[in-house]
Amino acid sequence: MKYIKIDRELVLYVVFGAFTFFVNIIVYFFFEDVLGVNYLISNIIAWFFSVLFAYITNRIWVFESKSPDILKEMSLFFGGRIFSGVVDTALMYLFIDVLTIGDTISKIVVQIIVIVLNYIFSKLIVFKD
Repeated sequence: MKYIKIDRELVLYVVFGAFTFFVNIIVYFFFEDVLGVNYLISNIIAWFFSVLFAYITNRIWVFESKSPDILKEMSLFFGGRIFSGVVDTALMYLFIDVLTIGDTISKIVVQIIVIVLNYIFSKLIVFKD
C-alpha cells in the first residue's frame, strides 16, 4: 500500500485558513446582521480582522517565519491582503448587486477564491524560503 506524503505547511495553511474563514464570516455577519452595517463596510471590517488573525497564525505556525525584518514581512503580507481584499469586495459587489446572488452564498464562494489567492501570494512572496 502506498503512503501519500502530506505537506505539513499546506495542511496547516488549510486549517488556519478555515479558522481565518470563520473569523471573517463571524465578524461579517455580526456587523451586517446584528449591527445593521452596510454589507460592503461589514466586509471591509471582517477583512481587517481576518488579515490580522491570518498574519499571526501564518508567521508563527504555518510558515514558521524567523525573519528579523517583521515590518517588511508584515507590509508584504498586508499588501497582498489589500489586493485580495479589493478582489473580495469587488466580487461581493458583483455577486450581490449585479448578479443578485444572495449574500451568504456569495460570501462563501468569494472567501474560497480569496483563500487560494492568499496562499499563492504568501508562499511565493511573503514567506518564501
